Amino acid sequence: MIMNSGSARGIDRRRLLGWGGAAAASVAAGPLVGAGLGHAAPAPADADIPPDTRPGGAYDRFVANLAAQDKFSGVVLLSHRGRTVLSRSFGMADKEKRIRNHDGVAFNLYGGPFISLSIVQLAQQGKVKLWDTVGTYLTGFAKEIAEQVRIHHLLIGTSGLSFPEHDYQRVFHSEDEQREYYQRHTRQAKLVAAPGAGSNKPGWGADVTVQIVEAVTGMTFWDYVHENVFGRCGMTGSAYYTRPQWLAEEHIAHSYMKQADGSRADAVRNLDKGSPSPDMPDQNNARNFVPDGGFITAPDLVRFAEALYDGTVLDPAWADVFTSVKAPNFRGSPGFSTYGPTAHIVNGKWELARSGVHPGSSTHWSIYPNTGWVGVVLSNYDDIPLREIIGQQTRAITGASSGDSSGGG
Repeated sequence: MIMNSGSARGIDRRRLLGWGGAAAASVAAGPLVGAGLGHAAPAPADADIPPDTRPGGAYDRFVANLAAQDKFSGVVLLSHRGRTVLSRSFGMADKEKRIRNHDGVAFNLYGGPFISLSIVQLAQQGKVKLWDTVGTYLTGFAKEIAEQVRIHHLLIGTSGLSFPEHDYQRVFHSEDEQREYYQRHTRQAKLVAAPGAGSNKPGWGADVTVQIVEAVTGMTFWDYVHENVFGRCGMTGSAYYTRPQWLAEEHIAHSYMKQADGSRADAVRNLDKGSPSPDMPDQNNARNFVPDGGFITAPDLVRFAEALYDGTVLDPAWADVFTSVKAPNFRGSPGFSTYGPTAHIVNGKWELARSGVHPGSSTHWSIYPNTGWVGVVLSNYDDIPLREIIGQQTRAITGASSGDSSGGG
């Protein structure tokens, strides 16, 4: 889905929770379940920044070696308490035009937090209640869905809803056409498990949540996020760009889908082609007029991480609501469900993370609220060894591998 850029608001880093300073000291540590994850340790001196996170360190060398083999194209960034420690760019944003990737390039994001964040913002304002049912705000759903599925269930992926397959071959030609299609599609949902049972697939119900945001605000979801998230955080390089913008603007990376013959197809220039992966068969996100997930730059993800804890997008108590543990993760990845990214315990510290693959792009971002680290991986290839890169990033920041995390599920 989409938008036009909103007005920017500066970030007062001195108020940043989880990045050090007096604000962090005012937050008392609480129990893990139901407690916010923005509690900080004292800031380490520069000499204490792990050597593997620095330019020329183990993580930098690992990604550079992949890029040299054409196994990675994109940007990696490590930031500590708002200061960039490592920023590297590899490969081409647009091979046809010979435009190189750089840290100002926006990549198609998988699993952004902006849908659930929007709802929590509206809850903070008293415009929605997290325990309200779908039928409180939307019409046209089956009676059992309208009366039993709550916003809370949608946000943690336990709605029990099942939807028919999308028409992934369809090419949308306007915002209105795309929105109307998704509105019709969600009304075909069936309740196949008791809400709260934890049997759902990740992301199912997100389209319903988007429509609640639109019903409450009278804005498109894309416009709402541009004004109330991107604009507030100063995320000037990020947006829910349309397909025509993707084709025209040079700072948006083209997504290159690995094909069965080993070649890579430019998704936005080849709408007739899709991914051969069994996980996303023949899908091509560029067929959406506004591609799912939107587009984001690595520095903007750092700005968002900072803004999440400094009161820019949510009051501190509501930031706790957004990031606090709700349940063991039911979706296959060890960790805990929150309203936002999945929470893990790595080397005794919290990590909030989300990663995944769209046709032609692979993305991952991690926030370490206890220590102030942020890690970002944005690629315009969908066949990179993402799990290995994440493991190297985690090891560089924490000294532990990503497999050394605690959690249920």
